Amino acid sequence: MVQAVIKIRDRSNRVLNIIKAKYGFKDKSQTIEYIIEKYESAFLEPELRPEYIEKLEKIRKGRYTRYKSVEELRKATS
Repeated sequence: MVQAVIKIRDRSNRVLNIIKAKYGFKDKSQTIEYIIEKYESAFLEPELRPEYIEKLEKIRKGRYTRYKSVEELRKATS
């Protein structure tokens, strides 16, 4: 566990207190952890679930046809 002393504006402190009260957190540390988790899930690249990785592997093992040009592809699909 890492401890940090942070400086925040009064408005940010009020927002932390509102979130803390809304979700019933014991302290601001829990509130900050909650906000970080929400940010991570919304904006950072999520880890791939094992089921999705298996699905990707099945797709990669599928049969593919290589085309040398777009025209060749268009002829094959028409």
